[in-house]
Amino acid sequence: MTVLHWIVGILLLISALVMIVTVLLQSSERSGLGAISGAAETFFGKNKAKGMDAKLALITKICAIVFVVLSIVMMFLG
Repeated sequence: MTVLHWIVGILLLISALVMIVTVLLQSSERSGLGAISGAAETFFGKNKAKGMDAKLALITKICAIVFVVLSIVMMFLG
């Protein structure tokens, strides 16, 4: 393996790990049984979480694009 293979492989691994972590940190869209009993979040709590979820979603999308591009590069490197 050449140095380029190692670099692309390490970047591929890092992007995969970051993508996994950001997906796991995102909150669920379902409120579950808490909505029935009135234990759902208030309007302000949801907006605060949406800001963080939006950032995590953006990071996930960027990591997914980087992952696909690096996978294609790795394929062409052979």
